[in-house]
Amino acid sequence: MSLRKSVIQTMGLIWLLLLANVLHAEQVLLVVDAKGGGDYRSIQDAINSLPDTANEQRIIYIRNGNYKEKVFISKHKITLAGEDKHKTILSISLSRDVWRCESPDDWGVAALNLRGNDIVLENMSIINSYGFDNLNDTYIDCKTDTGIITKPIKRSSHQMALRSFTTTRLIVRNCILRAYGGDTVSPWNVEEGMYYFKDCLMEGGVDFYCPRGWAWAENCEFVAHGNVAAIWHDGSKYEDSKTVLVNCTFRGDDGFKLGRYHRDAQFYLLNCRFASNMADAPVYLNASNPQNTILWGHRVYFFNSHREGGDYSWHKDNLQQAKNAPTPAMITVAWTFAGKWNPLAILPVGDVISNKQIKPALSVVEGNKESGSKGKGQLDILVLQAENMLVYQRAVGGWPKAVDNVKVDYTKQLSEAEKKRILADSLHKDATIDNSATTKEIRFLVNAYKQTGNQRYLKAAEKGIRYCIKAQNAKGGWPQYYPDSSLYRAQITYNDNAMVNVLNVLQDIVEKKNGFDVVDASLIPQASMAVEKGVDCILKTQILENGKPTAWCAQYNPKTLQPEMARKFELVSLSGMESAGIVSFLIRLPNPTPAIKNAVDNAIQWFEAVKITGYVYQDIADANMPNGKDRVILPQTNAVLWARFYEIPNNKPFFTGRDSVRKYKLTEIEHERRVGYAWYGTWPEKILQKEYPAWKKKYFNQ
Repeated sequence: MSLRKSVIQTMGLIWLLLLANVLHAEQVLLVVDAKGGGDYRSIQDAINSLPDTANEQRIIYIRNGNYKEKVFISKHKITLAGEDKHKTILSISLSRDVWRCESPDDWGVAALNLRGNDIVLENMSIINSYGFDNLNDTYIDCKTDTGIITKPIKRSSHQMALRSFTTTRLIVRNCILRAYGGDTVSPWNVEEGMYYFKDCLMEGGVDFYCPRGWAWAENCEFVAHGNVAAIWHDGSKYEDSKTVLVNCTFRGDDGFKLGRYHRDAQFYLLNCRFASNMADAPVYLNASNPQNTILWGHRVYFFNSHREGGDYSWHKDNLQQAKNAPTPAMITVAWTFAGKWNPLAILPVGDVISNKQIKPALSVVEGNKESGSKGKGQLDILVLQAENMLVYQRAVGGWPKAVDNVKVDYTKQLSEAEKKRILADSLHKDATIDNSATTKEIRFLVNAYKQTGNQRYLKAAEKGIRYCIKAQNAKGGWPQYYPDSSLYRAQITYNDNAMVNVLNVLQDIVEKKNGFDVVDASLIPQASMAVEKGVDCILKTQILENGKPTAWCAQYNPKTLQPEMARKFELVSLSGMESAGIVSFLIRLPNPTPAIKNAVDNAIQWFEAVKITGYVYQDIADANMPNGKDRVILPQTNAVLWARFYEIPNNKPFFTGRDSVRKYKLTEIEHERRVGYAWYGTWPEKILQKEYPAWKKKYFNQ
């Protein structure tokens, strides 16, 4: 045996020992590796080795590979955790019609067949590839079919990736479940089935997501084949049974329908998004012969769920029509399962495995560095902040900058009561990109993942990225808040570099820079498209003076792209600060187009034309002023400043208090606004001295 191979095997054994030490004493860890590097080569063999029941979850860790086998789980408290959801693949190719010609029931019809309770699936793909493998309909001899011996097998026939029978308390996180035909994901236990799906992609034909009983799906993507219904529910046993879908997206073939039901059902869709090619077809009762009796009426409820290109009338907000008229904040995981089960208490395997393998932390985000952090090392503070970010993240994917008018402090140790209160408010529409909110959290969580290996941090960051992509408006700009569009919040917002912060995160994803090489690769083309649209918006909003491009206003109308006033002291203007942020972003883009080059060159000329020389902007002590200070400009040789706001078209600096009246001297506005806003700065200085000359040399050979 070579020394290199021996070292690798030894390191592998050490890793497994560390992994095992992290787990609870009663937990079992088995490793499946198709190449022979684990305890078993087969998933089923690993399951078969375990006792039928246990007090703790038994974790089966599955290394990357394509496991072409049917898996049966009749035992309880089993966790299957893949190494990578794209590379750990359980697959079969089987039509249900073929199976039922050979078998009396569905046990064995799917890639994954479940009868056990307390089953957890994470980080893996579960695929029934029959419809992808067989592009044409076929015929088979089927003696068990009393109607026709020669039976047609359609490409779109039922093809189950997951089928459960008596299972309850099923958790599926960060998984891909694919088929071309119907009933891809079939968790069926109408009497007591409870199912929790999060961060999953589900794909298939008619009724491809079809839970019976109680189900919660959050941040999931549904991909429909054919012009048939995507989702289905059977809640016919108990009036309280329901399927809840929160922050989910739906896309598919042209004319796909959202959903249907055959028996009593209850649907709740909150903060969902529908592709423009979805049919104008409400969730409907499917005709049957004989027709099933519907005891509790048509129960399909929506909140803040919209279609690209414009809404249909049937998915408008109507929660008030549901029994007891629940508010969005009331519709939680606990509410869905009526307090009988808390899937959030079951930690992802990534947490259990990696917390003992955390590397040293790097940095602390802004906030009160003392609050809640005394006696803690950098690592503890990093984990504390990351965990708090998960608590504060809104269901839509973004973060608030303040709660109850108090700035969010991630270094504060939250009590359990505080956590519950914040989580219960996750549907609040206060997610924003203002003051670096959301982009700051995304960057921090990506770094926290790289330092700790905790998958929850990466998933939260990816959810935040998807929020940013979703928030982009039709003109390519970003509103200050999303989905809240009240007051000035829907305006395209360059103010405080809000839009530029988002674009820099997305460009980092495209270029795999600043730690973003770890995010889901499927986000790269989405980020690239969003950046392209954002740049187009920037170019279209550069303000012309006498036909010459100059700089940018801080905010614009989202439909007309005309400059607009925001707060009372933020009037229409050319902005020195925001324009600097925009130019710095344009300069970072590789292979700039002629339009980008022209925009940058003209903005640089404007910076040079409006700079103010011979002054500095600073705070001074003044006992006659509130808080004992004032903010002024003072003479200083060789100093350079730019004003925050310049008049259009004369480029004259101006200042505004809360009365919205233009003043031309800083001393003329009230003290509160004078010291509470950045009226001057050196924002373009670095661009003029370093970034622009280097950019010109690279792309103009000058």
